[in-house]
Amino acid sequence: MKRVIIYGLLGWCLEIIWTGLGSLLTGDVRLTAKTYLWMFPIYGLTILFEPVHDTIRLWPVWARGSVWMLLCFAVEYLTGWILRTVLGTAPWDYSGAIFNINGLIRLDYAPAWFAAGLLFEKIHDWLDQNRIYP
Repeated sequence: MKRVIIYGLLGWCLEIIWTGLGSLLTGDVRLTAKTYLWMFPIYGLTILFEPVHDTIRLWPVWARGSVWMLLCFAVEYLTGWILRTVLGTAPWDYSGAIFNINGLIRLDYAPAWFAAGLLFEKIHDWLDQNRIYP
């Protein structure tokens, strides 16, 4: 449970930074940022990626990053679809973006998911080295 909490909090923090910097690009010098409570358990699902990391850790960076990108897209799409099905809406809606798929994922976010996956590898290794168990 500790790792789920750590991954959830880290995901929230990264999303706040991402949306805050994104607001700057639209001219909001206040760096307005946001996230959703739903994102905490979704980012917490990163714990399920730990065995994948253990399996692919010796792969080249480009291959590992590609795996993370695809897994992140899959989780984002699936959780968005589930929330939309159950609640009638998903917290995020990318319908207005050019490279969206069903409003649930944005293909132009591929580099961000690539990098986030590599960052989460470092966090996973740190958690292991510091014996922080689930």
